[in-house]
Amino acid sequence: MSVDLIGWLASAVLLATLARQIVKQWRGDDSLSRWLFVGQCAASAGFVLYSLLLGNWVFTVTNACLLLTAIVGWAIDRRRRNASDRDGSRG
Repeated sequence: MSVDLIGWLASAVLLATLARQIVKQWRGDDSLSRWLFVGQCAASAGFVLYSLLLGNWVFTVTNACLLLTAIVGWAIDRRRRNASDRDGSRG
């Protein structure tokens, strides 16, 4: 597999993920798609690998930080959804 193919695949995953979120918001749903976090993690992991293979430390560190923000965002969203589910089941 060529190094550039990894970069292009990561780009495609990220763009597809963002497009899905835009469609969701266009339809009036303001919540974040769970696929937003999955796609961002997959794309960021691909970009980390791509940057490492290129030996570009600026983008390796930047993409690793983006991966971390996706994981933290997913954890916060999951915690919020669980709290909302618990509150909804009490009423």
